[in-house]
Amino acid sequence: MKQKRKRTETRFITLKDVTLRKRDAFLLPGTFWKIRTGQNWAILGENGSGKSVLARSLKGDVPIVRGELIRHVPEAAVGGIGYLSFELLEEILLREDRFEDAHAFSGWGRTLTTGEMLEIGAENGACMDSFDDILGIRPLLDRSIRVLSNGEIRKVLITRALLSRPKLLILDEPFAGLDTASRESLAQAISVLMAKGTQIILITQRLEEILPGISHVLIIREGRVAKAGSREEVMKADILKPFSGSGISLPPLPRPIPESLPKARQTADLLVEMKNVHVAFGKVTVLDRLTWSVRRGENWAVVGPNGSGKTTLLALITGDNLQVYANDVRLFGHKRGGGESIWEIRQRIGLVSPELQLRYRKPVSVREVVLSGLFDSIGLYRNVSADQKALADSWLACIGMKDRSERPFNLLSYGEKRLVLIARAMIKSPELLILDEPCQGLDRSNREMVLALMEEIGRQSSTGMIYVTHHETEMIPCIQHVLKLGEERQA
Repeated sequence: MKQKRKRTETRFITLKDVTLRKRDAFLLPGTFWKIRTGQNWAILGENGSGKSVLARSLKGDVPIVRGELIRHVPEAAVGGIGYLSFELLEEILLREDRFEDAHAFSGWGRTLTTGEMLEIGAENGACMDSFDDILGIRPLLDRSIRVLSNGEIRKVLITRALLSRPKLLILDEPFAGLDTASRESLAQAISVLMAKGTQIILITQRLEEILPGISHVLIIREGRVAKAGSREEVMKADILKPFSGSGISLPPLPRPIPESLPKARQTADLLVEMKNVHVAFGKVTVLDRLTWSVRRGENWAVVGPNGSGKTTLLALITGDNLQVYANDVRLFGHKRGGGESIWEIRQRIGLVSPELQLRYRKPVSVREVVLSGLFDSIGLYRNVSADQKALADSWLACIGMKDRSERPFNLLSYGEKRLVLIARAMIKSPELLILDEPCQGLDRSNREMVLALMEEIGRQSSTGMIYVTHHETEMIPCIQHVLKLGEERQA
């Protein structure tokens, strides 16, 4: 009688008793992890737990200070691994900033189009002509990445990662910033890749984003790998409870101190008023005949697919889009271009957005980042009072980060940075609070905390709110009005 031969999988990458280093911090001590061919992994963990650092160690971007990482097959070599992350986006935009500075000072250099960036980033001679446009980015190829929306940039970077057709593809929060249709398209594309033999390592904060093709799950808790194994084994464990929600109780909202409030508060009922607004980039019309107003105390959600104009709309309010001066836009009762400076306008606005987070690269402390919200600066360049420092600490306590007040901001995880920027926006009790995807990159407990915090602000304060989200489950009760942007381009 013939014995049934046991199927064996080839070893792909092995981590033996590994400890990693990020700047001056040692992370994930004593990590053991075996990845075999044919396995697709999801990595779960709280904000700041080390998920991205662990994934980057496979790419070769993070030093291993103890133990050994073994690459068993040629396809596991550093150059053969595809990678997508928030940090990659920061690096690309920083390079674009340098190009712009060089062009401004010397006339040399220019920013690349999206298509050129894709061709340069692709490996193995891949190009757009030989790749299916799964995420529909072809219309973006002639545009600079600087004018793309948050969601559009995510689509471009995902396509960039896919172009090289790697054997192992690491996707760090790939669904963040994408609308529902784009998330579904990407999920289908990733599933096709797995079926065709591309191995996936998916880092996510949301259990619902663990695709059916994911065969194994690794969980990080309290700075260590707590569980790693087959999906069936790990997904049944009690260790998943923190990812299922537990309810949040917030401390009372910190009260502003008089010296932290803008000196010239006005009593205009209309915070934002737009009439027949038209915005275009070249031949592409983004907003057309948009009429919209936000009154004091109103809370609005702005929804619509990627590229529908949400980011552009917010940029008109914050002054980051100069086409505001060619349109009839009034803020706090004054027409833009009528004499008020951009700084006088920003004094009265609190802002949280992916774009602000990308720009905030200063190596200052967490407390200083929160305090910079009093002056609308990137970095802190003024002396502050003891009362202002105490107010900053109160907001850090409110978001559960007071113990990290002295930690350098640039050493925080993406999700931790987002929490700090929310405290930065609220420290001056703004008349208008703009929240562009505030829960992007946050784990379940921190999402619940931010949503509860936003609900408290919406119910208990006179601050008007403009809230952008792609997730219906994050539509908080205090939202009374919805502006839907899309093909019809109407309010």
